[in-house]
Amino acid sequence: MAKKAKSKPARKAFRRAKPAAKKAAAKRSPVKVVTLKHKGASRGTSRKNGARSLLPPPSKKPFGRDGKALDGVRILDFTHVQSGPTCTQLLAWFGADVIKVERPGVGDITRGQLVDVKGADSLYFTMLNHNKRSITIDSKHPEGKRVLNELIKACDVLVENFAPGALDRMGLTWEHIHKLNPRMIVASVKGFGPGPYEDCKVYENVAQCAGGAASTTGFREGPPLVTGAQIGDSGTGLHLALGIVAALYQRGRTGRGQKVLAAMQDGVLNLCRVKLRDQQRLKAGPLTEYSQYGQNIPFGDTVPRAGNDSGGGQPGWILKCKGWETDPNAYIYFITQAPVWGAICDVIGEPAWKTDPEYATPKARLPKLKQIFDRIESWTMTKTKFEVMNICNEVDIPVGPILSMKEIAEEPSLRETGTVVEVDHPVRGKYLTVGNPIKLSDSISEVKRSPLLGEHTDEILAKVLGFSKTEVEKIKGSGALSAAGKEDKAA
Repeated sequence: MAKKAKSKPARKAFRRAKPAAKKAAAKRSPVKVVTLKHKGASRGTSRKNGARSLLPPPSKKPFGRDGKALDGVRILDFTHVQSGPTCTQLLAWFGADVIKVERPGVGDITRGQLVDVKGADSLYFTMLNHNKRSITIDSKHPEGKRVLNELIKACDVLVENFAPGALDRMGLTWEHIHKLNPRMIVASVKGFGPGPYEDCKVYENVAQCAGGAASTTGFREGPPLVTGAQIGDSGTGLHLALGIVAALYQRGRTGRGQKVLAAMQDGVLNLCRVKLRDQQRLKAGPLTEYSQYGQNIPFGDTVPRAGNDSGGGQPGWILKCKGWETDPNAYIYFITQAPVWGAICDVIGEPAWKTDPEYATPKARLPKLKQIFDRIESWTMTKTKFEVMNICNEVDIPVGPILSMKEIAEEPSLRETGTVVEVDHPVRGKYLTVGNPIKLSDSISEVKRSPLLGEHTDEILAKVLGFSKTEVEKIKGSGALSAAGKEDKAA
């Protein structure tokens, strides 16, 4: 296959690179796609404007044995706490080389938050920074700035979730970054997108409130509630990861990088889209699938909090199961799906409801949902949540047990699929973490422990940036990569 010539900026950068950096850059170069003009598209090709792309032939290696999806992609990780690290950890699981830049002597603030093992990084940190390498850099030190600039040249994506304007104050403006590396993708998590609140700092629960989740969560007569799921932080990190992968794919066609922004308010709203749907449906009348409709409680001009209502058009509710008096999680979510209404009636001992005009149709049942769920609950209270699940699954009734974190941690099937993983850490010992939630058949994820602070500094300087042993010692001796001592601080 003929090789395309590198662009002039790329050639210059390549010539300036040190031998080891050249080798690393060559290794990271994506497969070139040659476009040939052709009158018609043949099988196995894509046709566009009379052209077709010749892709590499299918690998002959077994599935899962030919590298990972993002092999060759290098990430410069300026993230901290949760939203950004969620994104970069996911990319690392897919094979990207993630280089986490941390402050000397301090590192990511979560290393020292909610500590449960004295002298060890917290679970907050370790569970969000697997498969990464750590380098410590003082970004204000001249030699530190030099190292950062070289890393920008050597990486494909820069990811950050600093407060608004922080990256610019570090001197890492979009213009500066793209002058050094026109192919660099700069990806950011921010609280709000462009607008009146774009300069505001945002945290998890703030995002849940500003994105519409809290106003629609909880019971109608109670206050707004935030959810235990981290839809603001981790949810936005997942959105950003998709944006980065899309930008990388586009770069393969255009050859240039771009900005990627994931605002936490936007991410939460995306996960709350059914509530925005219901807001517009209110104009047509009451929301009949909400339980307050059956209780003859009028609707206002905004989507109400709906307790445990399904929100998906199929009435559902959380019901007590056997042992609920002492077990706070002895409950099950039960959905009265229309196609299995007959099976529900048989299971709970109300066969007459199948033909009774008061219960036989979904429309007839809507005003009686509370009464119906009370009757179903009188049956579920005689069974454990797992017994209810087994009985209902036999006849396709959709139900789900309320699983505690203890039950999830001990569930063998989740260990087998890699959803829950046990990791061994050199300081804190073994702990459980969440594995890659996205499974690819030809890119098998493995969860490696999080890095110690600055653990890979020498390795990155020598093998990624190509600095000689003498240069590495000089940079380290300058204090650009280490925490200031007492005398330095006094000065």
